[in-house]
Amino acid sequence: MSSSGDIAANLRHRINSGAFPPGSQLPTNAALMAEHGVSKATVTKAISELVDEGLVFTAKKGGTRVRHRTQVQLPLSRYSRALAPGGTRGPWETATYEAGLNGLMELIHVESVEAPEDLAALLELSPTDSLIYRLRHAIIRPDDLVQLQHAWYPRDIAEAAGIDTAEKIEGGIYRKLAAAGHRRATASETVAVRMPTTDETALLRLGGRVSVITVERVTKDAAGRPIEVLRAVAAADRLKFTYDDLPLLPPNTEA
Repeated sequence: MSSSGDIAANLRHRINSGAFPPGSQLPTNAALMAEHGVSKATVTKAISELVDEGLVFTAKKGGTRVRHRTQVQLPLSRYSRALAPGGTRGPWETATYEAGLNGLMELIHVESVEAPEDLAALLELSPTDSLIYRLRHAIIRPDDLVQLQHAWYPRDIAEAAGIDTAEKIEGGIYRKLAAAGHRRATASETVAVRMPTTDETALLRLGGRVSVITVERVTKDAAGRPIEVLRAVAAADRLKFTYDDLPLLPPNTEA
């Protein structure tokens, strides 16, 4: 008779070998009980082990499915390439396209909100000033949600750039901001790792031992005005940040 560890090892091998590809459904509990001659409790314990490892997730409808784990590399240069003349892709779509993936930035929600103290400080505004909040999902088509993006913009800038609506922003937010006279000049990022919230666990289909990587980015225009605060959350095993071609010497300094 198999133990829960034996069943987990067998399923893990089949997942990693591609026998059960991402998105596919594992055999039902009844099928696994019959295959291994064990009780439901033993199967449940084995599945829980795989959930904790981030290999599978339990869907509300559709049983236990194999979790997508394709890693996306996000080079710093995705921002400049997204603003190349004639381009139609934002930074996420640029990075996934160059990796051979079919990426999409999906707008989930837009609303006007009062600035809480932390965002007001980052955007150099007064508390309760009006902001435009945009919630976006960075996905790999058709339905692999990789990253949650929460973004806030001063209302006057958002309205001038036409990003205060629920319409799809062709070419990305930064292209629209640039067209409105607020071309991004600097960006400061803070990257950290923490455990996910309950909502993040459900949306990103995470297991008990899978942490999330968070990015807070403050973007300023050429006049030094903050034009965006972005807070992004993704499973730590899904993203790889590459800070390419960073300057290491002060201007006009020879090695």
